[in-house]
Amino acid sequence: MVIAEERVVAVIMVGGPTKGTRFRPLSFNVPKPLFPLAGQPMVHHPISSACQKIPNLAKIYLIGFYEEREFALYVSSISNELKLPVRYLKEDKPHGSAGGLYNFKDLIMEEDPSHIFLLNCDVCCSFPLPQMLDAHKKYGGMGTILVVKVSPESASEFGELVADPVTNELLHYTEKPETFVSDRINCGVYIFTPDIFTAIEGVSSQRKDRANLRRVSSFEAMQPDSRSLTANYVRLDQDILSPLAGKKQLYIYETVDFWEQIKTPGMSIKCSALYLSQFRHTAPHLLENGDGIKKACIIGDVYIHPSAKVHPSAKIGPGVSISANARIGAGARRMLLLFMQLLDGNPPLDDGPVSRVVEITMQNLGSLFLVNLLLLRMR
Repeated sequence: MVIAEERVVAVIMVGGPTKGTRFRPLSFNVPKPLFPLAGQPMVHHPISSACQKIPNLAKIYLIGFYEEREFALYVSSISNELKLPVRYLKEDKPHGSAGGLYNFKDLIMEEDPSHIFLLNCDVCCSFPLPQMLDAHKKYGGMGTILVVKVSPESASEFGELVADPVTNELLHYTEKPETFVSDRINCGVYIFTPDIFTAIEGVSSQRKDRANLRRVSSFEAMQPDSRSLTANYVRLDQDILSPLAGKKQLYIYETVDFWEQIKTPGMSIKCSALYLSQFRHTAPHLLENGDGIKKACIIGDVYIHPSAKVHPSAKIGPGVSISANARIGAGARRMLLLFMQLLDGNPPLDDGPVSRVVEITMQNLGSLFLVNLLLLRMR
């Protein structure tokens, strides 16, 4: 008797142009998921982790509100690079974090997967996906959530949870509570069995049956949209995780590695540096080196695109990512940004002792936008 090989699919939620407003102005002219971190689009990091780490991965889906044309070039390129089908699916209207998954149930289940990874695009971490999968199979539940310990002061900004210290079963979950519950938070990375679709369908059916008589929590009742949610709008946190906590359906896997949310321009700098640091172990060939003689002096973890031109007298790093076609002139001593891209016609910095703010036109994926870039020049 031949046992069929288990197949796994990965779904990455990428949001849309009306989401992630705190990331502006960096997302004005380039979709946030395609904004470069450590030399790669933001969404590339969970995609590459899924492809490299998940055994028997059959397909990757990106779900969001962006127009398909905005992702067409990247999806085609990454599919060819990874030799794995990657497909972008555009939602016609908001369905919620769980409803969006259910909206494409038929497509996702075409591969007849035994497990479904669900990841948020704006999460920066090491993505311990194989370890999560192994733990999930041992637990035997419907889903497993990646969690991390944070300071009690910052915990309320996220979904807080309580788990059994022995079995790791999720016992209680609450999204952004007003009072402290736990210093363990939801990382926005999950693995589910296809039973997740039954759970989502159950929420939709319950809404249809109970309509406005649906029982809500005191916190939810105060929200202006709590009674206007449509049957197909299902939130993963409030509608799935919270009700199923303590019912031996959901479990946790705790990571002790780095984890951050990429919500603001400032966090993009920190997360780019974290990914560059990770490259030392996962992709050292992407990191630059130089002694300042034939090549620029490199300090720490630095990525330089092959098409970029950096003067040998420049001093770059640490934690810097320089994008395609950038030109770094003579005498530049330190770049306090994750990337640069000067268009043709913009001269390199002049020689001389200078410390100034320079406005640089940047071009990424065919879009133009301006940022203020602090360049420190030394004598």
